[in-house]
Order: sequence, then structure tokens, then C-alpha cells
Amino acid sequence: MGLRMPRVNSTDQHSLNWSLRFNEQAEAACDFRLRMFYEKGAVTPDTPLKDVPFVALDFETTGLNAKKDDIVSIGLVPFTLQRIYCKDAKQWILNPQQHLAEESVVIHGITHADINNAPDLIRVLEPVLEALAGRVVVVHYRYIEREFFHTALKQRLGEGICFPVVDTMDLEARLHRNGFATFWQRLLGRKRVSIRLADSRVRYNLPFYKQHEALTDAIATAELLQAQIANRYSPDTPISELWR
Repeated sequence: MGLRMPRVNSTDQHSLNWSLRFNEQAEAACDFRLRMFYEKGAVTPDTPLKDVPFVALDFETTGLNAKKDDIVSIGLVPFTLQRIYCKDAKQWILNPQQHLAEESVVIHGITHADINNAPDLIRVLEPVLEALAGRVVVVHYRYIEREFFHTALKQRLGEGICFPVVDTMDLEARLHRNGFATFWQRLLGRKRVSIRLADSRVRYNLPFYKQHEALTDAIATAELLQAQIANRYSPDTPISELWR
């Protein structure tokens, strides 16, 4: 589940100062949209969670391999610990550069008819980056959104993208898959606790939503992070303890 982070040399993603990193990226970026994204900056590592502007992001893709597959839809919604801004939520259906396989259609329900007149990612890149700029991105399983986004832009622009994320799946893994939790599960012969989005939401008594629809999954992820923080962290916890 580990992610090879693009263009980040530090091995400690927790302590990385993304504000400084964004300054460096703004100077190095060739594409004006990426440059504007980085120029909006990033919160400092010591920013308390109660002061962090978040945006939940979800991609549906043609498959699970970022090098061979492509993004077919994007959903996002801005939020804070106190509120989810549904009126500012956005969703795009895209025409991927890779074939829309039957297996993926079964999962996300996006068909060839849906994508025939849909735009390529580059045509919606500016509003997508505007919606993400200045906020901490929240995802459920960071490989998909961060690696797919980086690879897709690398293929189209010749340069990728890097940004910090709070991964709600990772937060569940820290509790249910690491250390003594995993040890006792194995010792007692118990099945590992599921850290999938829907199953994680059940543990916090959150309602069931239809899965694999980008905007719905983004909202579900935002709600999950709010619940995780309310149950396991303080509003004064620094963002550096959660992001990767």
C-alpha cells in the first residue's frame, strides 16, 4: 500500500514542510496552472486540525495501475472539521486516454456513452486545481488519487504534481492493522478488520452511501475524517500527525 512519492526526497512525510516545498515547486513549474496551484501555498506542519481547510478528493479510474490506466471521473468537496460545503462540491466525467474496460464499467457505472463527449483531464485541470489550491487533500487510499494525478499530468504536460494528503484508510490502518492490533488478530486466528471506505464508516455509525461514484465517495471520505478526528484526535492536533 506504500506510495513512492513523486519528487520528494525526504523519507519523513510527517515532518516535511510543505509550505517550503510548494515554494520550490512554484519556481520550478513550467505549466501556468501548476504554478498557480503551488503559489497558493500549503498550511504549515504545526497548523491545528481545527484551522485546516480540507478538500476531499476521489477518482474513478479505468483500472488500478497508474502507469497503464487513466482517470475517468473526479469528485471533490471542500470541508472543515465543523462543516462540509456541499454547495461547492464538484464532479467531472472525463474521456480517458486508456480503454474503458468492461470490468471498470461494472464498478463505477460510467459507460462509453458517458465519455464520448466528455473532456480530457487537461481541459478541466484549471478548475480542479483551483478547487484544491490552499487546502489539504483528503482521500481514502492515497495511491489512487496522488499517483494517478501525478502520472496523468506527467504524460500530458511532461511534469507531474505533488501535494500532501490525509489518507483516511491509513488512519484506520494505524489503528487496526499496525502493532499489537495485527499481532493479536493473528494470534487469535481472527480475520483482519476491513479498512475499506464503507466498512470504516460503519465503525463510526455513519450512513451507507452507494459506492464508486466519485462525488459521493468524496463526501463519504470527508464525513469519515470528521468522525475519525472527533473520536481519536484533538482539534488542536497538528496536521503533521495526519498527513503523508
